[in-house]
Amino acid sequence: MIAAAALLCVGSAAAGNKEASQATPIRFGILPIGSAAESLEQWRPLLDDLQKRLGRPVTTVSVGSYASLSNAIGAQRVDIAFLSGKLAVEAVTHQHMQVFAQFVRNDGAKGNVAMLVVRSDSAIRNLDDLLATPGSGWRYARSEHLSVTGYTAPEAYVFAPHGLNSDTFFNSVRVGDHQSNLLAVVNREADLASSNNPDMDLFRRNFPHEAEQLRVIWRSPLIPSGVLVIRDGMPGSLRRKLTTFLLGYGKARGEDGVREKANLARIPDLGGFAPEDNRVLEPFVDMQYTLLRQQAEHGQWVTPQARQARLAQIEQDRRHALQLLSPR
Repeated sequence: MIAAAALLCVGSAAAGNKEASQATPIRFGILPIGSAAESLEQWRPLLDDLQKRLGRPVTTVSVGSYASLSNAIGAQRVDIAFLSGKLAVEAVTHQHMQVFAQFVRNDGAKGNVAMLVVRSDSAIRNLDDLLATPGSGWRYARSEHLSVTGYTAPEAYVFAPHGLNSDTFFNSVRVGDHQSNLLAVVNREADLASSNNPDMDLFRRNFPHEAEQLRVIWRSPLIPSGVLVIRDGMPGSLRRKLTTFLLGYGKARGEDGVREKANLARIPDLGGFAPEDNRVLEPFVDMQYTLLRQQAEHGQWVTPQARQARLAQIEQDRRHALQLLSPR
C-alpha cells in the first residue's frame, strides 16, 4: 500500500522529490494466458522496452487467476493492465481504471472466438448430442466466472438459451485455466472444455500431439479482444508516455520495428494495439445482461413478483454499467 500511495501522490510531489518519484515502479498486471509464469515470460521483452523508454522500473503483477488480478486492481496494486472484457468492465465501473487500447490479432482482427472442445473420439459429436442428454454424466472443465470465453460466452450462447446452468447440468465441473482444462479432456479427466482460439493456438504449440486428439464442437460469434486499462489519477505526462509507447509498439520502421514485432509475437495472437476507450466494453455488458436475464427467466422463483423484481434489477444494472462506460 505504501508503493500505491507513492504512485498516486507523484503528481503533487515537490520538486525536491523528483528523483524519488521517477524511481517509483509502474506496476503492470498480466491476465494469465496459460500459466502465470508463461504469461510473464511472454510479456517480459515488451515490458523491458517500456522500462527503458520510461527510465523507471516496470514491475509485473502476474497471477494465476482472474479473481487474483481483479483483487490486485481493486487494492490499487496495479497501474496498467491487460484484461479480458468482463474483468475490464469491473475495473472500469468499480476500480478506477480506463480503457486506452485494444489488442489487435496478428491477422488484423480485433476479436476472439470462444469454443467448446471434446476429444476427437468423444461420443459428443455436436451440441445436440451434448444438450439432449441431461444427467448423462458428462464432466465439464471451464474457467472462472470472470472469464468471457471460458465461462460467460458458453453460458450465454449455449446453456442459458436452453434453460440450463452448466453448474447443475453436468455431473461434475472443474475450474481451471484453459491449458489445464484442455489437458483434462485429452487425459479423459473431463468430457468437455471451454476455450478460445488464442489458447487453442498456444496449446497446439505446447502440446502438438495432444492437440491432435481434440475436436471443436462449437464456436461463438466474434468477441471483442482484450484491452489495456490504465489507472485514473496517473500524472498526465506519464500517462502520455505509456500510451504513446504501447500504441506505437511494433510500428517502427527498420530493425527496431522487426524486433518489436518479434516481441509482440511472443504473446499469443498479438499483432499490436489500437486506440480505444471504455465504449469497446459495451458488448460484454450486453452479453452479461443476456445471460442474467435468461437465467432469471428460466429460474425457479417463489412468486412471479420475485422474478419481475430480479428482471428489473438486471435492467437497472445494465443501464448503470453502460452509463459508466460513456465518455467522461
